[in-house]
Amino acid sequence: MADPYLTSEAEEMYIITVARAIEDGVGPPVPVSTISGVLEVSSVSANQMIKKLESAGLLSYAPYKGVTLTDTGDVLANTVLRNRRLWGRFLADHLGLTPAKADEVACEMEHVTPDMVANRLASFLGDPTTGPTGKPIPGGPIVPPSTAVALSDIAVGETVTVGTVKAEHFAFLRSQGIDEGAEILVLGSGADDSVLIGGPKGTLHLAAGVASNLDVVRDL
Repeated sequence: MADPYLTSEAEEMYIITVARAIEDGVGPPVPVSTISGVLEVSSVSANQMIKKLESAGLLSYAPYKGVTLTDTGDVLANTVLRNRRLWGRFLADHLGLTPAKADEVACEMEHVTPDMVANRLASFLGDPTTGPTGKPIPGGPIVPPSTAVALSDIAVGETVTVGTVKAEHFAFLRSQGIDEGAEILVLGSGADDSVLIGGPKGTLHLAAGVASNLDVVRDL
């Protein structure tokens, strides 16, 4: 399998410009003139970049019609837009920036946010569904719902990987090293449905309410 194509910030701006245009009801396909206008670049520069991104499998271009995102391009666009709108929500709700300013500042952060950070930010914010300007925040679950189970349903002796950490338990579990991607071993369970685990920082007793709200995935 070929190595994944690593996009630059400039390339990602083209991808999300197409996605945002479609979100606003333009296309698909999105005219090249729309893209060059939003990004304030010449049509020659826009066409050169579009050809490059088409070769990378992120866009498809139809002459005289415009640009459409491929499935891979759509995933990338959703990832970047998710980062942007989560940061925008944080800046607006917790630092008091206006929605427009929060979105503007978040544009500087959308390209450099690892998935793990975005997931932590989403949990901290309570998994908001819209950014500061009202645009939807694309979803980004770490674990597909079909494979995730509650920790309280795991048998003693099983090792599992932490998936989604609910917002109400985020700060406590993170302080104990129980975060997305962490491996834990179920050591015991109580009659009250509490769970004893071995985690990154040692043995930890989790109340039933915490264990039942902690999604995990069984190791294969």
